[in-house]
Parts: sequence; C-alpha cells; structure tokens
Amino acid sequence: MTSIQSPQNGTNLLQTALAKPYHYRRFGRYYLRLRPKSSTTGFFTLSLRTTDKATAMTLSKDIIKTLAVFHLDQPEAAWEDLKEALKVIAEEALSMSHSDDTRSLYMEVYDQMCNDLAEAASVKGFNKDQHRAVGMGQRVLRAAQDRLEGRPAELVGLVEELSCSTSVALSSSLSVYASKEPLTWDYLSNQYLTEHSVNIKDTTKASMLVNYKAIKEAFEETGLTDLRTHNRDHMVAIRTALLVNRQHSTVNNILTKMMTVMDWAVNNDYLTKAYTSNLKLTKGTDSKREGFTKDQVVTLMTHAAQLPADSWERWGLALLAITGARVGEIAYLTKQDIKQVDGLWCIHINEDGPNKSIKNKHSDRTIPLIDGAFNTFDLSEFLKAVEAGALPSEHGVNPVKASKNLGILMKKILGETREETQTLHSLRHFMASSLQAEGVPVAFAQAITGHSSRTITFGTYGGSIPVVKLAEELKKVLKA
Repeated sequence: MTSIQSPQNGTNLLQTALAKPYHYRRFGRYYLRLRPKSSTTGFFTLSLRTTDKATAMTLSKDIIKTLAVFHLDQPEAAWEDLKEALKVIAEEALSMSHSDDTRSLYMEVYDQMCNDLAEAASVKGFNKDQHRAVGMGQRVLRAAQDRLEGRPAELVGLVEELSCSTSVALSSSLSVYASKEPLTWDYLSNQYLTEHSVNIKDTTKASMLVNYKAIKEAFEETGLTDLRTHNRDHMVAIRTALLVNRQHSTVNNILTKMMTVMDWAVNNDYLTKAYTSNLKLTKGTDSKREGFTKDQVVTLMTHAAQLPADSWERWGLALLAITGARVGEIAYLTKQDIKQVDGLWCIHINEDGPNKSIKNKHSDRTIPLIDGAFNTFDLSEFLKAVEAGALPSEHGVNPVKASKNLGILMKKILGETREETQTLHSLRHFMASSLQAEGVPVAFAQAITGHSSRTITFGTYGGSIPVVKLAEELKKVLKA
C-alpha cells in the first residue's frame, strides 16, 4: 500500500496536492515528495507501489484526501463555504505553471480526485449543498484537465461563475440540472459516473473516460454546448465527427456509451428526450482484425526464444502465443500465479491482488503451460526466469506498456509478412481459431480463452474442466 507522512507544518493538503512534486527512488521503488507552495519546510512523502517510473506517476486514492480538500467532510458547511473552496481550487488550477513532467502528474491528480468525488457521492449521505458541490467539483477538475491540454476557456468560465455573488437556485429535484446553466456532456457524463461508480471497475472506468473524451470533442466540433437543445441533426453530426479516422465498429462502441448516458439522462429528468434511436452504423462494423498464421506464430516464438532469459518481453510474447491470454492478463501475472495444478504447471489468471483486474468472471481461469510448444518454449527455463523476476509485473510493466512494447516487437519481428489488420491481439485470434479448427469442444475453448459464450469464442475469435484435459487440447494447437 501507499504510505503517507503528514506535512510537518500542518499545511493544507490542497496546497500540497497542487505543489510541485519531486520523485526519487529507494531500493528500486519510487517515492513522491510534495512540498506546499510558498513553503520551505512542510511536505508530504509518498511511498508508491512500483519500480516503474510511468506507473509511479499514477497516484492511488489514499494519496489525495479529496473530501477534506473540498470541505465535504464538514456537513455543517453552507453552500457559500463550499463554493469558496471550489473557487480556490479552480483559481489554483488555472494559475499554476507546469513542466511536461508535472503536467502529466496533475492530469492524474485531477482524474483521481474526480473519481474519489464520484465514489464518495455514491456511498455517503451528503446533503443538498454537498451534492451540489460534488457536481461543481467534478466540473472544475475536468476543466482543469482541459486547461492542461491547452483549452482554458471552461475553467475560466467556472472561476467567473464561482466568483459571482448570486447563486443559481437548484430545482427541488436534485437530479435536475440548474435551469439557467448549459447542460454539457461533461456534466452529464460525470453525473452518470457518480451514480454508477460503485459498480464500475477502475479499468472499465478508464475505458469509459476515453470514450467520453471522444464524445466531448465531437460535441465541441459540432458546436453543441447545451444538450437540452439537441435534435436529430446534432446526433447525426456527432456520429459523423466520430467517424473521422475511426473504424465503424469503434464508432458504434463509442455511440453505445453515449446512448447509455443520454437514456439515463432522460430517465432522471435531465433531458426530456434523447434523439439517439437507430444511430449506430449497420455497415462495415465487422472487426477487421485477423489472426496470425501458424508460420507467423512460430516466427514470433523463435525470435522470442533468442532473447535474454531475464527479458520480460521474451516471456510476455511467449505466454501470449501459447495461452491465448489477453495482454493485460499476462501483464498482471505474479509469481504466485505460476503454480502446479494436478501435476501440471499453469498460469492462473485472476484479480486477487492490488491493481489486478480481469474483464469478467469468466476470465478467472487456469491455463496449462505446454513444454516444447512450437519446439521453442522451454518450461524449465521459464520457471527459472520467473524465480529470477522476469515476469512483466516484476519490472513494473502495466498493461498499457506491455501492449505498446510487445506490439512494437511483434511488428519488428514479422516485418513485411504482417498484414495491417494483424495486431498483437491476433495471437488471441490465432488460439481461438486453431481450437475451432482442431475440433476442440466449446466448453474446453471457453475454459482456455475465458469467454462466456459460444458466439464470442468461435464467432469473434475462433465450467470447470480439469487442466489435464485442457493440456491435451492445447497440445493439438501448439505442436510444431
């Protein structure tokens, strides 16, 4: 866990959170020290949970005490007091200067604080003014992120709004947005996340935020600032904007996220109607990604076997090829996940541990490792490497870094023999389609790939079953 030392001079955590950070390493792990602005003595020292610098920049929830920062730990605080705290935060976010390193850090700080507000609103018994402060706080934090990306207009507007002595009265229904203010996509999507955050995994939330950002940019491009005034033409224009440089299947996925929020807005009286019916595309939506050929997989495995024994890239690529697992699943593996079951060495894909995550309950599975797979995989050498710390997780490699580095390596190895539609995920396609070609029973294929239905397992990609049986089926696919 991340540990925090309180500031030595009792300074405000908000000052500290927005101060210039200093990173250092001790015994391979990263630490973060935050010194308050205009102070030479007080500071926070934070022990992070990683040896990877990029991961160290991501602050965990217990670093930022969001409720205290926003005065939401004070039930007696009136709206004017809460508004004043919000104004201070907005002004600080607007006036701070940043280097490239600190800009990246504060993007993470603001994002974490926004998530903490959403979580608090979903589980705590806030009064009306506190809920109002949560909504405004989320707007401020998202606007602060926009400012870091060179778009300060929203944050400037919020500073002016919070500086105004005349407050806008809330509707008697807390779910209805203040009638005199534009209903923006930012506000609407933040309110949706506030309500649902308790049931959303962090990895899913991160994916949703990426989609929400794309939707926000599409709204900005079309000039729609108040969703209460939207019509069908606006929605079609949004779809057209999303289609630029995106596959139809990707756009449909983004539109699904938008339609979910818009329908929720109608059901909760934010909107009277959502003009989103039949908005999704019906042509060109099939995934264009295709699996690798067996020769391509053998080429990848042969190259991987020539990498140093302590190379996480070697074992990451090999495990993707011989298990059909997702990149994120391989990146999360720890020494404890490499175990013997019924006398066979296996990998156990699970989310038992800090920061670990799987796609769904069917993704929790045990996959046997086949010694000699493609005449290149040496199980005993792999086990020695695991003990020596060669797994991606031992190097502080997260799923994003694993996907990027292994994707580059894959392209380098295959060169011109790789099709544009083939990605690192094509190793998973190869496994599923090979299982199908070998006539492997559907239940066995599901146990290996971690999918929940026949349609997904054999359509898109190609219980409890003894690993000995799974090993027998895998040997059919992984023979040279």
